[in-house]
Amino acid sequence: MGGSDTIRFVLDGDIIELKDVDPTRTVLQFLREDLCRTGTKEGCAEGDCGACTVVVAELCSDGDNLQLSAINSCIQFLPTLHGKELLTVESLSPKGTELHPVQQAMVDCHGSQCGFCTPGFVMSLFALYETNKNPSRRDIDDALAGNLCRCTGYRPIVDAANAMYDRSGNSDGLLHPDRLAEIGSGDSLHITQGGKQFFAPTSADEFADLLSEHPDATILAGGTDVGLWVTKQHRVLDTIIYTGRVIELCKLETSKTHIEIGAAVTISDAMDVIVANYPGLSEVFLRFGSPPIRNAGTLGGNIANGSPIGDSMPALMVAGTMLNLRSAAGEREVALDEFYLDYQVTDLKPGEFIASVRVPLPTDGVVLRSHKLSKRFDQDISAVCTAYRLQLDGDRVTDFAMACGGMAATIRRATHCEAALVGEAWNEESVARASAALAKDFSPIDDMRASADYRLRGAQNLLRRFYLETTGELDQTVYSYGR
Repeated sequence: MGGSDTIRFVLDGDIIELKDVDPTRTVLQFLREDLCRTGTKEGCAEGDCGACTVVVAELCSDGDNLQLSAINSCIQFLPTLHGKELLTVESLSPKGTELHPVQQAMVDCHGSQCGFCTPGFVMSLFALYETNKNPSRRDIDDALAGNLCRCTGYRPIVDAANAMYDRSGNSDGLLHPDRLAEIGSGDSLHITQGGKQFFAPTSADEFADLLSEHPDATILAGGTDVGLWVTKQHRVLDTIIYTGRVIELCKLETSKTHIEIGAAVTISDAMDVIVANYPGLSEVFLRFGSPPIRNAGTLGGNIANGSPIGDSMPALMVAGTMLNLRSAAGEREVALDEFYLDYQVTDLKPGEFIASVRVPLPTDGVVLRSHKLSKRFDQDISAVCTAYRLQLDGDRVTDFAMACGGMAATIRRATHCEAALVGEAWNEESVARASAALAKDFSPIDDMRASADYRLRGAQNLLRRFYLETTGELDQTVYSYGR
């Protein structure tokens, strides 16, 4: 493969060029150890605490506007910055004198105590400041969902979020679209060091050819899972092929029949379109990780990972989602509910990858919703995640589908439960029979997140909750509490 051997990105208006770097060196390591920019902190090294939060900016497809995203630098590999602009907490006050309005608000509202988490909070608030000029309390809570504070408490930080728009300070000239246009991002990237290789192709054909040549390569999407292989498991990844710059894999289009989501489209971008068409999925997508995780992680990566507790798959499964699989030999379609063969074993053949995710648009009268049980409300892994598709003719069930995560080695449909409802009246008695049938569909396990009994009872109770929501007897969502 040809292409560039130099990583090029913008930092504080300067174009940074890097060669001969470890492809799995994280952005956080580069900032702290190479540049001595120690404002960005390492807390968990797994994308949970938010102390390492930075902001990246990219030129939109129109070539003029910028898209800003807060991400976790601790699990982002350095080559993924190619063609982007990086902003750290030092970027907001480059001369070290005048503070940015976000920083000034944090000072005025006493939003910092020990200060270790503060730079991460500042960067999450900076992303909110730049992208939402009138956030609601829910917007603020969601923007801060990926930042943990152990001593100050969140009230003064939320106060700062409300006050930052009224503060003056250094807020101009921090972004450099002209420099981004100068470095461009149209070339492929091939980084080598110490026997390791990092490929960033720009076309699907190139990607397919590389994967054919390197069938054992690690496919890297958002890094929200693969990053932990390096930071926590200390794996050595010899060959990486990155999806994030493949033009076809970054497309997001809506036709008359379906939503076509490229495998490299981020969760954040995908969820906006999915929830616009399926409003009943808003809660589960807001509880999917945190904004920095959703801004980096991809829908295709979440599906390909094959985790039995992935929160997107139950909803996509009952929606009738199809996967477009591609290799150097050609393409084929597979239904999502037939994709998982065993624990983290999928139907992908050697040299094959997910090219796009096709979500059918809703038809009249169809209700589709999803629920999640976890120990912590925000940014927590599911104990149980359920999703349902329901269509009624009067009070008679003409179509019903249910899928569950956290209940088996794979996410799968509840076929006995479905059979117990189709053709029956949508009432307490039929739902009770269907709930009992879930015991035939799943034999969950005990683990640190939940017992087997809790999981089964939880899935049964969530089905009842769905019934009460559809009949109007329950109109409060989980987001109604304490907000």
